[in-house]
Amino acid sequence: MKTIIAYVGDFYHKEELARESLLKALADTIASGELQLRFIADAASLAAELENAPDVVILFAENRLSPVEQPELTWMTDEISDQIVSYVENGGSWLAWHSGLASYPPSGSYTGMLRGYFLSHPEQKRVVYTSVGDAQPDTFEFLDEHYFVHCDEDHTEVFLRSASEDGESVAGWRHPYGAGRISCLAPAHRAEGLLDSQFLSWLKHEIEWLADMNKKSEVTAN
Repeated sequence: MKTIIAYVGDFYHKEELARESLLKALADTIASGELQLRFIADAASLAAELENAPDVVILFAENRLSPVEQPELTWMTDEISDQIVSYVENGGSWLAWHSGLASYPPSGSYTGMLRGYFLSHPEQKRVVYTSVGDAQPDTFEFLDEHYFVHCDEDHTEVFLRSASEDGESVAGWRHPYGAGRISCLAPAHRAEGLLDSQFLSWLKHEIEWLADMNKKSEVTAN
Protein backbone atom coordinates (compact mmCIF):
# COMPACT_ATOMS: atom_id res chain seq x y z
CA MET A 1 0.00 0.00 0.00
CA LYS A 2 1.28 3.46 -0.94
CA THR A 3 1.22 6.22 1.68
CA ILE A 4 0.24 9.75 0.64
CA ILE A 5 0.65 12.68 3.05
CA ALA A 6 -1.15 15.95 2.25
CA TYR A 7 -0.56 19.38 3.81
CA VAL A 8 -3.41 21.51 2.45
CA GLY A 9 -5.08 24.85 3.15
CA ASP A 10 -3.88 28.36 3.95
CA PHE A 11 -5.21 31.90 4.42
CA TYR A 12 -6.52 32.18 0.86
CA HIS A 13 -7.15 28.52 0.06
CA LYS A 14 -9.79 26.48 1.84
CA GLU A 15 -8.56 23.27 3.42
CA GLU A 16 -12.01 21.66 3.05
CA LEU A 17 -12.05 22.16 -0.72
CA ALA A 18 -8.56 20.75 -1.20
CA ARG A 19 -9.44 17.74 0.93
CA GLU A 20 -12.61 17.12 -1.07
CA SER A 21 -10.70 17.42 -4.34
CA LEU A 22 -8.07 14.88 -3.28
CA LEU A 23 -10.62 12.45 -1.85
CA LYS A 24 -12.65 12.55 -5.06
CA ALA A 25 -9.59 12.18 -7.29
CA LEU A 26 -8.28 9.20 -5.33
CA ALA A 27 -11.58 7.59 -4.30
CA ASP A 28 -11.12 4.44 -6.38
CA THR A 29 -7.53 3.77 -5.37
CA ILE A 30 -8.29 4.43 -1.70
CA ALA A 31 -11.28 2.08 -1.84
CA SER A 32 -9.20 -0.63 -3.52
CA GLY A 33 -6.60 -0.47 -0.74
CA GLU A 34 -3.82 0.56 -3.14
CA LEU A 35 -3.05 3.69 -1.13
CA GLN A 36 -3.85 5.51 2.06
CA LEU A 37 -4.23 9.28 2.27
CA ARG A 38 -3.50 11.18 5.48
CA PHE A 39 -3.84 14.92 6.07
CA ILE A 40 -1.54 16.95 8.30
CA ALA A 41 -2.01 20.44 9.67
CA ASP A 42 1.36 22.15 10.16
CA ALA A 43 5.08 22.27 9.47
CA ALA A 44 5.99 20.30 12.58
CA SER A 45 3.77 17.42 11.44
CA LEU A 46 5.32 17.58 7.98
CA ALA A 47 8.84 17.37 9.37
CA ALA A 48 7.86 14.35 11.47
CA GLU A 49 6.14 12.60 8.55
CA LEU A 50 9.16 13.07 6.29
CA GLU A 51 11.21 11.02 8.74
CA ASN A 52 8.90 8.07 7.94
CA ALA A 53 9.59 8.37 4.17
CA PRO A 54 6.03 8.35 2.78
CA ASP A 55 5.64 7.49 -0.90
CA VAL A 56 4.24 10.91 -1.85
CA VAL A 57 3.82 14.28 -0.13
CA ILE A 58 1.31 16.82 -1.46
CA LEU A 59 1.62 20.52 -0.61
CA PHE A 60 -1.35 22.82 -1.26
CA ALA A 61 -0.38 25.69 1.02
CA GLU A 62 1.58 28.87 0.47
CA ASN A 63 4.57 29.86 2.56
CA ARG A 64 3.01 32.89 4.26
CA LEU A 65 1.07 32.17 7.46
CA SER A 66 -0.66 35.55 7.81
CA PRO A 67 -0.33 37.34 4.47
CA VAL A 68 -2.48 40.34 5.45
CA GLU A 69 -1.36 41.12 9.00
CA GLN A 70 2.18 39.63 8.98
CA PRO A 71 3.22 39.02 5.36
CA GLU A 72 6.82 38.38 6.42
CA LEU A 73 5.79 35.45 8.68
CA THR A 74 6.49 32.15 6.89
CA TRP A 75 6.57 28.49 7.87
CA MET A 76 9.22 26.93 5.62
CA THR A 77 12.56 27.36 7.34
CA ASP A 78 15.85 26.56 5.62
CA GLU A 79 15.98 23.38 7.72
CA ILE A 80 12.56 22.16 6.55
CA SER A 81 13.36 23.10 2.96
CA ASP A 82 16.57 21.08 3.09
CA GLN A 83 14.72 18.19 4.74
CA ILE A 84 12.18 18.15 1.90
CA VAL A 85 14.93 18.14 -0.72
CA SER A 86 16.74 15.31 1.06
CA TYR A 87 13.51 13.31 1.25
CA VAL A 88 13.04 13.58 -2.54
CA GLU A 89 16.70 12.97 -3.36
CA ASN A 90 16.47 9.72 -1.42
CA GLY A 91 13.44 8.40 -3.29
CA GLY A 92 10.42 10.38 -2.11
CA SER A 93 7.93 12.11 -4.41
CA TRP A 94 6.52 15.61 -4.08
CA LEU A 95 3.48 17.36 -5.59
CA ALA A 96 3.60 21.17 -5.44
CA TRP A 97 -0.04 21.95 -6.13
CA HIS A 98 -1.39 25.49 -6.75
CA SER A 99 -0.45 27.47 -3.62
CA GLY A 100 2.30 24.92 -2.93
CA LEU A 101 4.16 26.94 -5.59
CA ALA A 102 3.50 30.34 -3.98
CA SER A 103 5.66 32.72 -1.92
CA TYR A 104 8.57 30.32 -1.44
CA PRO A 105 11.97 32.02 -1.96
CA PRO A 106 13.12 31.66 -5.60
CA SER A 107 16.68 31.15 -4.38
CA GLY A 108 15.77 28.52 -1.79
CA SER A 109 16.52 24.80 -2.03
CA TYR A 110 12.81 23.91 -2.18
CA THR A 111 12.15 26.15 -5.19
CA GLY A 112 15.35 24.99 -6.86
CA MET A 113 14.12 21.41 -6.56
CA LEU A 114 10.78 22.34 -8.17
CA ARG A 115 12.50 24.16 -11.07
CA GLY A 116 9.66 26.67 -11.09
CA TYR A 117 7.53 28.93 -8.93
CA PHE A 118 4.47 31.20 -8.87
CA LEU A 119 4.91 34.76 -10.12
CA SER A 120 1.45 36.37 -10.03
CA HIS A 121 -2.17 36.03 -11.04
CA PRO A 122 -4.69 38.59 -12.34
CA GLU A 123 -8.35 38.73 -11.33
CA GLN A 124 -10.10 35.40 -11.77
CA LYS A 125 -11.04 34.64 -15.38
CA ARG A 126 -11.96 31.68 -17.56
CA VAL A 127 -8.72 29.74 -17.99
CA VAL A 128 -8.21 27.11 -20.68
CA TYR A 129 -5.84 24.24 -19.82
CA THR A 130 -4.35 22.14 -22.62
CA SER A 131 -2.20 19.05 -22.35
CA VAL A 132 1.19 18.98 -24.05
CA GLY A 133 2.72 16.13 -26.02
CA ASP A 134 -0.22 13.73 -26.03
CA ALA A 135 -1.53 12.12 -29.23
CA GLN A 136 -5.05 13.16 -28.22
CA PRO A 137 -4.76 16.61 -26.61
CA ASP A 138 -6.97 17.12 -23.56
CA THR A 139 -8.49 20.57 -23.02
CA PHE A 140 -10.62 21.79 -20.13
CA GLU A 141 -11.57 25.19 -18.76
CA PHE A 142 -13.18 26.90 -15.78
CA LEU A 143 -13.12 30.13 -13.80
CA ASP A 144 -9.82 30.15 -11.96
CA GLU A 145 -6.85 32.10 -10.71
CA HIS A 146 -4.65 32.11 -13.78
CA TYR A 147 -1.27 31.33 -12.29
CA PHE A 148 1.64 32.83 -14.20
CA VAL A 149 4.79 30.95 -13.26
CA HIS A 150 8.50 30.80 -13.89
CA CYS A 151 9.45 27.34 -15.16
CA ASP A 152 12.87 26.06 -16.18
CA GLU A 153 11.48 24.32 -19.25
CA ASP A 154 14.91 23.11 -20.37
CA HIS A 155 15.22 20.90 -17.30
CA THR A 156 11.73 19.50 -16.82
CA GLU A 157 8.86 18.02 -18.82
CA VAL A 158 5.96 20.42 -19.37
CA PHE A 159 2.69 18.49 -19.60
CA LEU A 160 0.07 21.24 -19.23
CA ARG A 161 -0.25 24.84 -20.44
CA SER A 162 -2.78 27.55 -19.60
CA ALA A 163 -4.30 30.46 -21.51
CA SER A 164 -6.74 33.26 -20.77
CA GLU A 165 -7.38 36.78 -22.01
CA ASP A 166 -4.41 37.78 -19.81
CA GLY A 167 -1.89 35.60 -21.62
CA GLU A 168 -0.32 32.13 -21.54
CA SER A 169 1.75 30.19 -19.03
CA VAL A 170 3.01 26.76 -18.08
CA ALA A 171 0.47 25.01 -15.82
CA GLY A 172 2.04 21.62 -15.14
CA TRP A 173 5.54 20.09 -15.22
CA ARG A 174 7.33 17.04 -13.86
CA HIS A 175 10.83 15.61 -13.57
CA PRO A 176 12.93 13.11 -11.65
CA TYR A 177 15.04 14.55 -8.85
CA GLY A 178 17.75 12.39 -7.37
CA ALA A 179 16.07 9.04 -6.72
CA GLY A 180 12.66 10.73 -6.40
CA ARG A 181 10.06 12.54 -8.49
CA ILE A 182 8.62 16.06 -8.67
CA SER A 183 5.31 17.22 -10.15
CA CYS A 184 4.02 20.80 -10.16
CA LEU A 185 0.37 21.59 -10.94
CA ALA A 186 -0.99 25.15 -11.11
CA PRO A 187 -4.81 24.70 -11.12
CA ALA A 188 -7.10 25.18 -9.26
CA HIS A 189 -8.48 27.70 -6.74
CA ARG A 190 -12.28 27.57 -6.77
CA ALA A 191 -14.64 24.64 -6.17
CA GLU A 192 -15.59 24.80 -9.86
CA GLY A 193 -12.04 23.86 -10.81
CA LEU A 194 -11.04 21.72 -7.85
CA LEU A 195 -14.03 19.43 -8.41
CA ASP A 196 -13.97 19.50 -12.23
CA SER A 197 -13.92 15.91 -13.52
CA GLN A 198 -11.19 16.51 -16.10
CA PHE A 199 -8.99 18.31 -13.59
CA LEU A 200 -9.54 15.49 -11.08
CA SER A 201 -8.35 13.05 -13.72
CA TRP A 202 -5.11 15.05 -14.11
CA LEU A 203 -4.66 15.28 -10.34
CA LYS A 204 -5.10 11.52 -9.99
CA HIS A 205 -2.70 10.85 -12.86
CA GLU A 206 0.06 12.98 -11.36
CA ILE A 207 -0.29 11.44 -7.91
CA GLU A 208 -0.22 7.93 -9.37
CA TRP A 209 2.86 8.84 -11.45
CA LEU A 210 4.56 10.17 -8.33
CA ALA A 211 3.65 6.99 -6.46
CA ASP A 212 4.88 4.88 -9.41
CA MET A 213 1.42 3.36 -9.84
CA ASN A 214 1.03 3.81 -13.60
CA LYS A 215 2.93 2.88 -16.72
CA LYS A 216 4.21 6.32 -17.76
CA SER A 217 7.79 6.06 -18.98
CA GLU A 218 10.54 7.91 -17.17
CA VAL A 219 11.31 11.44 -18.32
CA THR A 220 14.91 12.27 -19.04
CA ALA A 221 15.25 15.86 -17.76
CA ASN A 222 18.32 16.36 -15.59
